[in-house]
Amino acid sequence: MKPAPFEYFAPNSVEEALALLAEHGYEAKVLAGGQSLIPTMNFRLAQPAVLVDLNRVSELFYIDPYPKSDGVTIGAMTRESQVEHSSLVAERAPLVSEAMPHIAHEQIRHRGTFGGCMAHADPAAELPTVAVALKANMKVRNQSGERWIPSEEFFLSLFTTAMMPDELLVEVAIPPLPPRTGYSFMEVARRHGDYALIGVATTVTLNSKNECEEARLVYVNGGDHPFNAQAATGLLKGQALTSDAIEAAAETAAAQDVEPPTDIHASADYRRHLVKVLTRRSLTQAAQQATGQGD
Repeated sequence: MKPAPFEYFAPNSVEEALALLAEHGYEAKVLAGGQSLIPTMNFRLAQPAVLVDLNRVSELFYIDPYPKSDGVTIGAMTRESQVEHSSLVAERAPLVSEAMPHIAHEQIRHRGTFGGCMAHADPAAELPTVAVALKANMKVRNQSGERWIPSEEFFLSLFTTAMMPDELLVEVAIPPLPPRTGYSFMEVARRHGDYALIGVATTVTLNSKNECEEARLVYVNGGDHPFNAQAATGLLKGQALTSDAIEAAAETAAAQDVEPPTDIHASADYRRHLVKVLTRRSLTQAAQQATGQGD
Protein backbone atom coordinates (compact mmCIF):
# COMPACT_ATOMS: atom_id res chain seq x y z
CA MET A 1 0.00 0.00 0.00
CA LYS A 2 0.93 3.65 -0.25
CA PRO A 3 0.61 6.33 2.42
CA ALA A 4 -2.13 8.94 2.44
CA PRO A 5 -1.11 12.35 1.04
CA PHE A 6 0.97 14.57 3.33
CA GLU A 7 3.10 17.71 3.31
CA TYR A 8 6.82 17.11 3.65
CA PHE A 9 9.37 19.35 5.39
CA ALA A 10 13.10 18.74 5.90
CA PRO A 11 14.38 21.37 8.36
CA ASN A 12 18.10 22.00 8.81
CA SER A 13 18.01 22.86 12.51
CA VAL A 14 16.18 22.03 15.71
CA GLU A 15 14.71 25.55 15.71
CA GLU A 16 13.17 25.03 12.27
CA ALA A 17 11.77 21.67 13.33
CA LEU A 18 10.25 23.14 16.50
CA ALA A 19 8.62 25.94 14.50
CA LEU A 20 6.97 23.36 12.25
CA LEU A 21 5.73 21.34 15.22
CA ALA A 22 4.37 24.49 16.86
CA GLU A 23 2.55 25.40 13.65
CA HIS A 24 1.05 21.99 12.85
CA GLY A 25 0.62 20.37 16.29
CA TYR A 26 -1.20 17.04 16.28
CA GLU A 27 -1.28 16.97 12.47
CA ALA A 28 2.51 16.56 12.29
CA LYS A 29 4.69 13.49 12.73
CA VAL A 30 8.46 13.51 13.15
CA LEU A 31 10.47 11.29 10.81
CA ALA A 32 13.74 9.96 12.28
CA GLY A 33 14.92 6.58 10.98
CA GLY A 34 11.49 5.73 9.60
CA GLN A 35 11.73 2.04 10.51
CA SER A 36 8.41 2.16 12.39
CA LEU A 37 6.64 5.25 11.05
CA ILE A 38 6.93 4.52 7.32
CA PRO A 39 5.39 1.01 7.51
CA THR A 40 2.48 2.30 9.61
CA MET A 41 1.94 5.09 7.09
CA ASN A 42 2.05 2.62 4.19
CA PHE A 43 -0.66 0.56 5.88
CA ARG A 44 -2.50 3.81 6.70
CA LEU A 45 -2.46 3.04 10.39
CA ALA A 46 -0.89 6.49 10.71
CA GLN A 47 -2.01 9.31 8.43
CA PRO A 48 -0.16 12.49 9.39
CA ALA A 49 -0.98 15.59 7.39
CA VAL A 50 2.60 16.82 7.83
CA LEU A 51 5.91 14.95 7.98
CA VAL A 52 8.89 16.69 9.62
CA ASP A 53 12.08 14.91 8.52
CA LEU A 54 14.99 15.34 10.98
CA ASN A 55 17.67 13.69 8.87
CA ARG A 56 19.27 17.04 7.95
CA VAL A 57 19.46 18.22 11.57
CA SER A 58 23.13 17.42 12.14
CA GLU A 59 23.18 18.81 15.69
CA LEU A 60 21.17 15.78 16.86
CA PHE A 61 23.80 13.24 15.76
CA TYR A 62 26.30 12.69 18.61
CA ILE A 63 27.56 10.51 21.44
CA ASP A 64 29.26 12.51 24.19
CA PRO A 65 30.41 12.06 27.80
CA TYR A 66 27.81 12.94 30.42
CA PRO A 67 28.83 16.32 31.87
CA LYS A 68 30.68 16.02 35.19
CA SER A 69 30.12 12.25 35.50
CA ASP A 70 31.02 8.93 33.91
CA GLY A 71 27.74 8.61 32.04
CA VAL A 72 26.98 9.25 28.39
CA THR A 73 24.65 11.49 26.38
CA ILE A 74 23.24 10.42 23.03
CA GLY A 75 21.66 12.73 20.48
CA ALA A 76 18.20 11.71 19.34
CA MET A 77 19.18 11.18 15.69
CA THR A 78 22.22 9.01 16.41
CA ARG A 79 21.91 5.78 14.45
CA GLU A 80 21.48 2.64 16.49
CA SER A 81 24.48 1.08 14.72
CA GLN A 82 26.66 3.98 15.89
CA VAL A 83 25.53 3.38 19.46
CA GLU A 84 26.12 -0.35 19.07
CA HIS A 85 29.75 0.12 18.00
CA SER A 86 30.61 3.11 20.24
CA SER A 87 33.51 2.47 22.61
CA LEU A 88 32.25 5.30 24.83
CA VAL A 89 28.85 3.63 25.20
CA ALA A 90 30.48 0.25 25.84
CA GLU A 91 32.62 1.82 28.59
CA ARG A 92 30.00 4.03 30.24
CA ALA A 93 26.67 2.31 29.49
CA PRO A 94 27.54 -1.34 28.89
CA LEU A 95 23.95 -2.52 29.36
CA VAL A 96 23.03 -0.49 26.26
CA SER A 97 25.80 -2.16 24.28
CA GLU A 98 24.65 -5.58 25.48
CA ALA A 99 21.08 -4.93 24.29
CA MET A 100 21.88 -3.41 20.88
CA PRO A 101 22.50 -6.63 18.90
CA HIS A 102 19.04 -7.86 19.89
CA ILE A 103 17.35 -5.01 17.98
CA ALA A 104 15.94 -6.34 14.70
CA HIS A 105 18.67 -6.81 12.07
CA GLU A 106 21.89 -4.98 11.28
CA GLN A 107 20.33 -3.22 8.27
CA ILE A 108 17.55 -1.85 10.49
CA ARG A 109 20.06 -0.60 13.06
CA HIS A 110 21.99 1.28 10.36
CA ARG A 111 18.89 3.39 9.71
CA GLY A 112 16.99 3.35 12.99
CA THR A 113 17.76 6.07 15.52
CA PHE A 114 18.28 5.97 19.27
CA GLY A 115 15.83 8.79 19.97
CA GLY A 116 13.32 7.62 17.39
CA CYS A 117 12.97 4.31 19.19
CA MET A 118 12.42 6.12 22.49
CA ALA A 119 9.83 8.51 21.06
CA HIS A 120 7.95 5.66 19.35
CA ALA A 121 7.47 4.07 22.80
CA ASP A 122 6.85 0.52 21.62
CA PRO A 123 6.70 -1.75 24.70
CA ALA A 124 8.14 -4.55 22.54
CA ALA A 125 11.31 -2.52 21.85
CA GLU A 126 14.56 -3.06 23.70
CA LEU A 127 15.83 0.51 24.10
CA PRO A 128 12.96 1.97 26.16
CA THR A 129 13.32 -0.99 28.52
CA VAL A 130 17.04 -0.38 28.92
CA ALA A 131 16.48 3.36 29.40
CA VAL A 132 14.16 2.72 32.35
CA ALA A 133 16.51 0.13 33.83
CA LEU A 134 19.37 2.68 33.72
CA LYS A 135 17.27 5.62 34.98
CA ALA A 136 17.96 7.59 31.81
CA ASN A 137 16.66 11.13 31.42
CA MET A 138 15.05 12.54 28.29
CA LYS A 139 15.65 16.12 27.16
CA VAL A 140 12.73 17.51 25.19
CA ARG A 141 12.40 20.96 23.63
CA ASN A 142 9.78 23.26 22.21
CA GLN A 143 9.92 26.90 21.19
CA SER A 144 9.53 28.01 24.80
CA GLY A 145 12.51 26.09 26.14
CA GLU A 146 13.55 22.64 27.30
CA ARG A 147 12.72 20.23 30.10
CA TRP A 148 14.05 16.92 31.40
CA ILE A 149 11.74 13.94 31.84
CA PRO A 150 12.88 10.86 33.81
CA SER A 151 12.49 7.74 31.70
CA GLU A 152 10.08 6.20 34.21
CA GLU A 153 7.76 9.17 33.60
CA PHE A 154 8.44 9.47 29.88
CA PHE A 155 6.77 6.23 28.72
CA LEU A 156 3.07 6.39 29.56
CA SER A 157 1.39 3.58 27.62
CA LEU A 158 1.37 1.88 24.22
CA PHE A 159 3.08 4.25 21.73
CA THR A 160 2.44 7.15 24.11
CA THR A 161 4.97 9.40 25.85
CA ALA A 162 4.82 12.43 28.12
CA MET A 163 5.82 14.78 25.28
CA MET A 164 3.39 17.41 24.04
CA PRO A 165 2.65 17.77 20.29
CA ASP A 166 4.99 20.76 19.97
CA GLU A 167 7.87 19.03 21.78
CA LEU A 168 10.82 17.19 20.30
CA LEU A 169 13.08 14.63 21.97
CA VAL A 170 16.62 15.92 21.44
CA GLU A 171 18.83 13.93 23.83
CA VAL A 172 18.96 10.87 26.07
CA ALA A 173 21.27 11.16 29.10
CA ILE A 174 22.37 7.93 30.76
CA PRO A 175 23.94 8.28 34.22
CA PRO A 176 26.77 5.98 35.31
CA LEU A 177 26.08 2.75 37.16
CA PRO A 178 26.87 2.88 40.89
CA PRO A 179 29.90 0.96 42.20
CA ARG A 180 29.39 -2.78 42.77
CA THR A 181 26.63 -2.94 40.17
CA GLY A 182 26.10 -5.84 37.81
CA TYR A 183 23.85 -5.85 34.78
CA SER A 184 22.26 -8.22 32.31
CA PHE A 185 20.05 -8.14 29.23
CA MET A 186 18.26 -11.25 28.00
CA GLU A 187 15.34 -11.94 25.70
CA VAL A 188 13.54 -14.78 23.94
CA ALA A 189 12.38 -14.35 20.35
CA ARG A 190 11.00 -16.91 17.91
CA ARG A 191 13.74 -16.05 15.40
CA HIS A 192 16.74 -13.76 15.43
CA GLY A 193 15.55 -10.27 14.55
CA ASP A 194 11.94 -10.85 15.58
CA TYR A 195 10.31 -8.84 18.32
CA ALA A 196 10.99 -10.44 21.69
CA LEU A 197 8.28 -12.55 23.25
CA ILE A 198 9.75 -11.38 26.55
CA GLY A 199 12.99 -9.64 27.46
CA VAL A 200 14.47 -8.23 30.64
CA ALA A 201 17.01 -5.54 31.49
CA THR A 202 18.45 -6.08 34.96
CA THR A 203 20.74 -4.16 37.28
CA VAL A 204 21.84 -5.21 40.77
CA THR A 205 23.77 -3.01 43.21
CA LEU A 206 25.32 -4.67 46.26
CA ASN A 207 26.47 -3.14 49.54
CA SER A 208 29.70 -4.01 51.38
CA LYS A 209 28.02 -7.09 52.89
CA ASN A 210 27.04 -8.38 49.43
CA GLU A 211 23.41 -7.63 50.20
CA CYS A 212 21.14 -6.12 47.58
CA GLU A 213 21.11 -2.34 47.91
CA GLU A 214 18.97 -1.87 44.80
CA ALA A 215 17.72 -4.05 41.96
CA ARG A 216 15.91 -3.09 38.80
CA LEU A 217 13.95 -5.46 36.58
CA VAL A 218 12.39 -3.91 33.48
CA TYR A 219 10.68 -6.08 30.87
CA VAL A 220 10.31 -6.00 27.11
CA ASN A 221 6.67 -6.82 26.33
CA GLY A 222 5.86 -7.03 30.03
CA GLY A 223 2.99 -4.54 29.75
CA ASP A 224 1.92 -1.49 27.75
CA HIS A 225 5.08 0.43 28.74
CA PRO A 226 8.42 -0.33 30.45
CA PHE A 227 8.51 -0.09 34.25
CA ASN A 228 10.55 -1.38 37.15
CA ALA A 229 9.08 -4.53 38.72
CA GLN A 230 8.42 -3.09 42.15
CA ALA A 231 7.07 -6.20 43.88
CA ALA A 232 9.94 -8.41 42.77
CA THR A 233 12.72 -5.90 43.43
CA GLY A 234 11.19 -5.00 46.78
CA LEU A 235 11.70 -8.59 47.92
CA LEU A 236 15.41 -8.37 47.14
CA LYS A 237 16.28 -5.13 48.93
CA GLY A 238 18.53 -5.81 51.92
CA GLN A 239 18.80 -9.51 51.11
CA ALA A 240 21.69 -11.69 50.07
CA LEU A 241 21.00 -12.81 46.53
CA THR A 242 20.79 -16.51 47.22
CA SER A 243 19.17 -18.90 44.79
CA ASP A 244 16.05 -18.95 47.01
CA ALA A 245 15.81 -15.14 47.05
CA ILE A 246 16.25 -14.98 43.29
CA GLU A 247 13.64 -17.68 42.75
CA ALA A 248 11.15 -15.83 44.95
CA ALA A 249 11.73 -12.61 43.01
CA ALA A 250 11.30 -14.42 39.69
CA GLU A 251 8.01 -15.95 40.80
CA THR A 252 6.76 -12.61 42.12
CA ALA A 253 7.67 -10.77 38.91
CA ALA A 254 5.81 -13.32 36.81
CA ALA A 255 2.75 -13.41 39.05
CA GLN A 256 2.41 -9.79 40.18
CA ASP A 257 4.47 -7.29 38.20
CA VAL A 258 4.02 -8.00 34.52
CA GLU A 259 0.89 -7.88 32.38
CA PRO A 260 2.06 -9.48 29.13
CA PRO A 261 -0.20 -9.66 26.07
CA THR A 262 -1.67 -12.69 24.36
CA ASP A 263 -1.26 -12.67 20.58
CA ILE A 264 -0.63 -15.03 17.67
CA HIS A 265 2.95 -15.58 18.81
CA ALA A 266 2.44 -16.55 22.45
CA SER A 267 -0.10 -16.58 25.25
CA ALA A 268 0.16 -14.40 28.33
CA ASP A 269 0.70 -17.53 30.43
CA TYR A 270 3.66 -18.60 28.32
CA ARG A 271 5.12 -15.12 28.53
CA ARG A 272 4.79 -15.22 32.33
CA HIS A 273 6.73 -18.48 32.27
CA LEU A 274 9.46 -16.74 30.24
CA VAL A 275 9.49 -13.86 32.72
CA LYS A 276 10.20 -16.32 35.52
CA VAL A 277 12.99 -18.07 33.61
CA LEU A 278 14.69 -14.91 32.32
CA THR A 279 14.41 -13.13 35.67
CA ARG A 280 16.13 -16.02 37.42
CA ARG A 281 18.92 -16.13 34.85
CA SER A 282 19.47 -12.40 34.56
CA LEU A 283 19.46 -11.78 38.31
CA THR A 284 21.99 -14.57 38.77
CA GLN A 285 24.23 -13.13 36.06
CA ALA A 286 23.98 -9.56 37.36
CA ALA A 287 24.62 -10.61 40.95
CA GLN A 288 27.72 -12.62 39.97
CA GLN A 289 29.01 -9.67 37.98
CA ALA A 290 28.44 -7.29 40.90
CA THR A 291 30.54 -9.50 43.17
CA GLY A 292 33.26 -9.91 40.57
CA GLN A 293 32.40 -13.51 39.78
CA GLY A 294 30.91 -12.89 36.36
CA ASP A 295 32.63 -12.55 33.00
